[in-house]
Amino acid sequence: MNTLLPSKLGFGAAPLGNMFRDIPEQEALATVEAAWTAGIRYFDNAPLYGAGLAELRMGEALAGKPRDEYVISTKVGRIILDEVESPQDRDLGEKSGVFQHGRPNKVVNDYSEDGTYRSIEASLKRLRTDRIDIVFIHDLAQDFYGDRWIGVFETARLGAFKALDRLKDEGVIKGWGLGVNHVEPIELLLALDEPHPNIFLLAGRYTLLDHDRALQRLTPKVAERGLGIVVGGPYSSGALVGGPNFEYAPASPAILDKVARIKAIADRYEVGMKAAGLQFSLANPAVAAVIPGASRPGRIAEDRAALEAVIPSDFWRELRRAGLVHPAAPLPLGV
Repeated sequence: MNTLLPSKLGFGAAPLGNMFRDIPEQEALATVEAAWTAGIRYFDNAPLYGAGLAELRMGEALAGKPRDEYVISTKVGRIILDEVESPQDRDLGEKSGVFQHGRPNKVVNDYSEDGTYRSIEASLKRLRTDRIDIVFIHDLAQDFYGDRWIGVFETARLGAFKALDRLKDEGVIKGWGLGVNHVEPIELLLALDEPHPNIFLLAGRYTLLDHDRALQRLTPKVAERGLGIVVGGPYSSGALVGGPNFEYAPASPAILDKVARIKAIADRYEVGMKAAGLQFSLANPAVAAVIPGASRPGRIAEDRAALEAVIPSDFWRELRRAGLVHPAAPLPLGV
């Protein structure tokens, strides 16, 4: 697993696609440069992020960097067309409006074999690179497709799964899996005999604020098979670090209360909430890396410092005693 990713801390590029706000071009490019300067060499992207905008910006920012020194993952399942549409009118399920400030190019769902090859070819051009190391099949889950997700999953099983297995067998890519916000699609894929995924991107489901289901139903299976999970959204859309959103929507009173209880303990031990969030996720042996998103250069140094911060064992013990982490969750320092 460690052969796929160069480090435990990666860069999630969703904000580069003008997620929630219109980010100036130079600010976006400076953020990627700050990540590079901080030693980050794993960059995750997707065509959906701003209808290709995040990939274009990352391609520009990394254009002068030695290609052998970094790892790129991107996603398939959406084709970006030349024709335009209103970003506000896109049907993105529970995530509608997240990229309303992105490019107006039309986004079409396509999990077929041919669509997978087309998506990769387009991403290569936007990213200005000759190869993509890891490919995730994007959003094959309930939050985008409701009860129809099983049918979409079946389309991908007959299409994208086969295409990516072939590309991995041929050495064109190093790994593939699902990039989702729910545990169930990964469980379903792991129950199949034919496909051979080796890495998954799970956003928001193995975090300090929300980890019970993934801990009980997924991470043991992943660890047993020697596979790996990249944790996206380790700050739970910002809720963990004082933001108003959880799961891309206003946080509920219950979530805000949980954040307040964790922060009260963290303050007593002088522990930063970013440090608690990143180090909690990475303590699970199934987790290969975390990829917090950033849209401002200063955030990168905060993430690096959070990863390296020393957290007292008693902090974790108190969280467990207070019922703020699952009793079986692996904690840093072997607590």
